[in-house]
Amino acid sequence: MATQHRRGAPAGLDAAARERGLLLGLCYRLLGSLADAEDAVQETYVRWYRLDDAERELIVSPRAWLVTAAGRVGLDMLTSARARRERYVGEWLPEPLPGPGRWTSSVQADPVDPADRVSTDESVSMALLVVLESMTPAQRVVFVLHDVFGHTFPEVAAVVGRTPEACRQLASAARRRVREARPAPVEAAEHEAVVRSFRRAWETGDLGTLVDLLDPGVTAVTDGGGLVSAALDPLVGPDAVARFLLGVRGRQPDLAVREDVVNGELGLVAIGAGTVLAVIGLRHRAGRVDRVWAVRNPAKLAAWRA
Repeated sequence: MATQHRRGAPAGLDAAARERGLLLGLCYRLLGSLADAEDAVQETYVRWYRLDDAERELIVSPRAWLVTAAGRVGLDMLTSARARRERYVGEWLPEPLPGPGRWTSSVQADPVDPADRVSTDESVSMALLVVLESMTPAQRVVFVLHDVFGHTFPEVAAVVGRTPEACRQLASAARRRVREARPAPVEAAEHEAVVRSFRRAWETGDLGTLVDLLDPGVTAVTDGGGLVSAALDPLVGPDAVARFLLGVRGRQPDLAVREDVVNGELGLVAIGAGTVLAVIGLRHRAGRVDRVWAVRNPAKLAAWRA
């Protein structure tokens, strides 16, 4: 949206415009979708620019006002998204995020300014975003605002319409979900070594090595959105997952798999016929992959295909 202001406009207008990167990062974590995050930020600014000058002059911190507004917009969108995802064909996964500077705003033709990039730290990892999807909308908003962005419980309470004590309880429940789902942390070098071994085994069609690299309890989730072929249900077990991956390779003889940053850590990008077919995030424990998240829905790959 246009951010040029009339001559003599209050400084708060410019201050608000500078917060776009912060808001985009917040909304992506809340919604798990770049496209939805763009919409949420757009709506937040619509609400800001609807204020008259006198109303804006009463706002001590434009940043705090915008974060509160974005949190409320995100909460509303999460509530409606749950109903949409119940009708989604197959498994729903978060939209994978390329490395910094690799995606472009859907409402601009020029690359996003560096200040507007969604930062890629652990709070945008595919593993955490998948856990966030299992939370209620209120739990997710409270966890992201408090545990990720460091807002106080009274501030968060103003967003979700609960008491500070209720927000503490929501945050506690959310943290419990994260702890239960998160394996012991691993060094980046170890993660990268496992991803590279996985890529080589898949690309060369080495079934034995691929099976050995998979944890006995491995689960693979593929998201095609009903638009492209994908497993409608999670695949469980090394043999099922390995044979599925090699089946993909057999149906796509020109398949190339490259390593790339996916949501802040090394992942894989599958390319065939000159286009990105899938973006894949991996999680592992004790040197073996125990989660595979493969996003194939073309609507979620626009940033990668650009």
